[in-house]
Order: sequence, then C-alpha cells, then structure tokens
Amino acid sequence: MEADPDAAWAAVEHGYEQGWSDGLPVVPATRSLVDRFLATVDRSPEEVIGSLEHLHRTVTVELAAINAAMAGCRPEYFPVVLAAWEAIQTDRAAGGGGWQSTSGPSPLLVVNGPVRQQLGFNSAGGVFGPGFRPNMTVARALGLIVRNALGVVPHGFEQATQGLPGRWQVCLAENEEESPWEPMAVEGGLDAGTDAVSAMLTRTVEYVDNRHTADPEQLLADFADTISRSGALIFAHAPAGIVFCPEHAQLLAGAGMSRADVRAWLVERCGRTKADLARVGKDGVGPNGVRFADGTTAPEDFDPLFSAAGPEVLPIAVAGARNAGISMVVRVFAGWSARSVPIVGRTTPGSPS
Repeated sequence: MEADPDAAWAAVEHGYEQGWSDGLPVVPATRSLVDRFLATVDRSPEEVIGSLEHLHRTVTVELAAINAAMAGCRPEYFPVVLAAWEAIQTDRAAGGGGWQSTSGPSPLLVVNGPVRQQLGFNSAGGVFGPGFRPNMTVARALGLIVRNALGVVPHGFEQATQGLPGRWQVCLAENEEESPWEPMAVEGGLDAGTDAVSAMLTRTVEYVDNRHTADPEQLLADFADTISRSGALIFAHAPAGIVFCPEHAQLLAGAGMSRADVRAWLVERCGRTKADLARVGKDGVGPNGVRFADGTTAPEDFDPLFSAAGPEVLPIAVAGARNAGISMVVRVFAGWSARSVPIVGRTTPGSPS
C-alpha cells in the first residue's frame, strides 16, 4: 500500500490541534498500533498505574500505551516504558507536586541489563544527547503521559519558572561493559544482569571536565566543588548524583575505591562554610528546613550538603565514552528511592500483535 504523505500530514496536524503534542509531531495512535503495544505485557489495559489525587487524574496501562505510541516508541519498548514509569513513581515528589514544581524537574532514567543491546539503547558516546530512538522515545513517552493523562501542561498546571531544555529526553543506558563497578540496579535491590530501570527527578546536569590529574582525591575534590556550589543549596541538605564517564570511574576503581568508597569520600567533604553561605544570604536554616540570611552564624562552621550517607542521597552510575575525562553531576530533585524496577514483558523486536 502506497503511503499518503498528505494523510500523514493531516494526522500530525490533528495531534497538534487536540493539544496532545509536546511541541514535536506525534505518531497517530491507531487502535491496531496500541493493541500491539498492549500485547507486549500481561497487564489489564484498565489497570491504574499512577495518579495525581489533587488534580483528580489517573494513568492506566492503556493510556501509557497510547502515549508511548505517540512518542515514537516501537511496541517492544513498552515494557521499558512501564518499568520507567513505575520507577519514577518511587520518587515521592512524582506522586505529589513534583511535576508542577517551579524548577520544572526532569526524569533521569538509567537502564540496566541485556535489554540495552537488545533494543539498541545508547550507553556510550553522546549518552545525554539525541540520536538513538529508544533513549529519546522512552523518555518522551513519560512526558506525554504526564501531559495527556495527568493534564500537566505549560502555562496551565505546570508551574516551571524557566524549566529545563532536556526535560523529557534524559534516558541513558549504563555502560556496564566499561564500568568497574556493579550495575546501578544492584544498588537498587536487583541481581546483576536483570533488565531494569532506575529513575529520579532532577533539576539539571553540570559537567566536570578533569583530564588533568591521575590522583583520585584531586579528581573527587573537583566533583565536591561542583556539587557544593551555593546556588544548589536551598534547604538544609540537598541530594545530588553523578554519572561518571568510564575514564573517571576506572581511575577511581584503579585506586582501590568502590562506588561506596567514592560516595563516602564525597559525603564527608561536600558542603560549605557558614562564611561562604553568609556571602549569598543562605547561612541560616529555618524550622521548615529552608535557608535564609541569618548573619549571626559562626563563619568557620561547616554545613554538610548531604543528610545521610547512602545511595538515596548520592546515586552513582557510569555511562559515556572512554575518550575523555568528562562526567556529569546531576542535581537530584528530592532524592533517589534506591529502588530499581525490573522490566517485565516481551522486548523482542517485532513482538507479535
């Protein structure tokens, strides 16, 4: 059957007219296409998988399938979409006001297991960027679910002051092959080799470019300085995360440091003195945990950034290419649940309808 470009254009325009789009064209979610998505999982289409009670809106498996189709996913991606959605629901902010925050937080999705190669997820060069269909469309599917099922749209229920340029595109596969540590999903409670997604809401990412030293403590000091910047200190404590490039991770592991050792080193040293905080009007902490300009604090006292020492305050993953010492600090919105979600369903390309 010959494709009709005019009909395709009309279908795209219809999606815009209905308000279903995030600004980019959406794929028409026909009944037959949605049924192919639903056939990849053994779940009822009517099963409720999320809600925002204060908006009186819910998400069902079928609504998730419709939005995954519109996002450009292939049917075999749908089990990953459901696992990613369940994983982001473990972030307490996602079930409350997180989607409507003035900071406009973005989900960070980390995929582990053989499904990475099976479906073609990028785990190496350009892992935070575009160019790979599963990375882009799985993340976009979550954005369309929030928009179309939960009704959170810009200039409406979404209240982001400026928002993030990559709000619905940060889905990366962990580079397990070049990581010196166990997969992130193991810290999330699953066995190594499990197909899984870990997720958290984030505010932004900031690069650490350090190709200058082979000393692990000098390298980590650079991360501590970036993590501890005063602009990120809104409350008494703040979570953060790191996506190490393989070069940095291997340097640290070569010095005998495990992921837990790296975290412990940073937890002990991240923070600012009261003098530093007083210069920006954040040296006081009110009873609600929010910082304010006090002016009476002891300048030499040190305010630690982290409230605890576990993966919930400082999740660590490894991704990217081993061609330079460039890693990312992630500004986590409310903390990681430290619970990864297994991917359950038929992810074989060309799953039957």
